Amino acid sequence: MSREHYSYTVYADPATAHSFDERRFGGPIGQLIAEEQARVLDEFVGDARGRLVLDVGTGTGRAALQMSRRGARVTGVDASESMLAVARRRAADAQLEVRFLAGDAHALAFTDREFDVVISLRVLMHTPDWRRSLAELCRVSGRLVIFDYPAAVSFAAVQSFARRLTHAFGARTEPYRVLRHGVVADALRTHGFRIRATHRQFVLPIAAHKAIGSPRFSLASRALSQRTGLLGLLGTPVTVAAERCEF
Repeated sequence: MSREHYSYTVYADPATAHSFDERRFGGPIGQLIAEEQARVLDEFVGDARGRLVLDVGTGTGRAALQMSRRGARVTGVDASESMLAVARRRAADAQLEVRFLAGDAHALAFTDREFDVVISLRVLMHTPDWRRSLAELCRVSGRLVIFDYPAAVSFAAVQSFARRLTHAFGARTEPYRVLRHGVVADALRTHGFRIRATHRQFVLPIAAHKAIGSPRFSLASRALSQRTGLLGLLGTPVTVAAERCEF
């Protein structure tokens, strides 16, 4: 896989790694998003004690550290040594034992079904080949795969199109992809997995929520969109828990 792809070059930058958590999870809305992501992950994994967990595209280790706190035996993998340096420092500060390794989501250096649970958040939207990456997540998971993606039927699709357009004209941006739920479900079935649960976050773009800056508004608008059915139609990102069909 070419290391010239933005998903490698952007996150290899030490400055990006250092500011990553503040940019994504800073402020009241960022904190709300982080708390919701953690809650959904806990719900989807269930009892994590003693489980072998792999976090692919671990970044600064947020999900990996969360699973370690809950008693899992965790390995985190990322293509960026700069991101891994932050993750290792955070684990040391928290006195948590997490194995962090350099690796690529397209070719994981683990045996088939080596882990009980495989997690990969905010990764498939950026990888050069999402199907190959998803195949690897499924290959090394014995039971459960948890990942997310921006929905093709959502406001994220508009932002994705705009980013791809500006990137084509030379702008330094992350032209992420959006995915259709049916296409994702079909890809999972190819590898012997079925969707067990999904969670959709917001109808309005996250950038809009951050611009407004009110957790009360964000929670109220989400509740309204859930009651009206809009969340199920237009909500994004979509977090998926998929299990091996024999379970």
